[in-house]
Amino acid sequence: MLIGILQTGHLPDEMCGQSADYPKRFETLLAGHALTFKTWDVVNMDFPPGAHAADGWLITGSLHGAYEDLPFIAPLEVLIREVIAAERPLVGICFGHQIIAQALGGKVEKFGDGWAVGPQGYDFGTETLSMNAWHQDQVTKPPPGAQVIASNDFCQNAALLYGSDAFTIQPHPEFDHGFITGLITHRGRGTVPDALLDNAVENMAKAPPDNARMAQIIADFFRGKIPRTAPHLASTAPDKEGP
Repeated sequence: MLIGILQTGHLPDEMCGQSADYPKRFETLLAGHALTFKTWDVVNMDFPPGAHAADGWLITGSLHGAYEDLPFIAPLEVLIREVIAAERPLVGICFGHQIIAQALGGKVEKFGDGWAVGPQGYDFGTETLSMNAWHQDQVTKPPPGAQVIASNDFCQNAALLYGSDAFTIQPHPEFDHGFITGLITHRGRGTVPDALLDNAVENMAKAPPDNARMAQIIADFFRGKIPRTAPHLASTAPDKEGP
């Protein structure tokens, strides 16, 4: 199964050569699940010929905001809608989570309560998963038809399910603790409050993230197994998986 990775951001210059860029991180995350990959650097206007160029699609994180007036935003939203119409499974991570929601009628904003950085617990109803976060923007209003399937006190719309069409999450299962440490050093200081960064460093020492578990969920979704929903978090949209 060929997964098209839509790259919407790049590493900080200081981390190039030290850490794998975003597409390679997803290839590593999803290794062992019989998936192959091809990347399009959409942030630099390298777009695929259409939704049928891959069997499934994944949109990465980005330094940019989904609401910014940048050249790649509008054509990416068009492609998202084409992928949904073509019934190709679509996964979005962080910025990907946000741009999919925006493209389908939701709202993305810079969150008034600030940043989430480092390990965070997310309630998926049947289980709580810890993953690394790095964001200030959030989906503040899910689009019609989206169902909230994960949340925490800071991020109410942390994972959205669009039936069998799309599955998106706010945290970064492709980020291990070492990568977050690099972001703290090269992108965080002077931008994110020091207290949050220091707390992230402290929390990373406690336990590894549940990245492998989320990799399994993502791989299953690409193959048509829809994640179980969390009824106590669900929006009014129906669960397309059924009983």
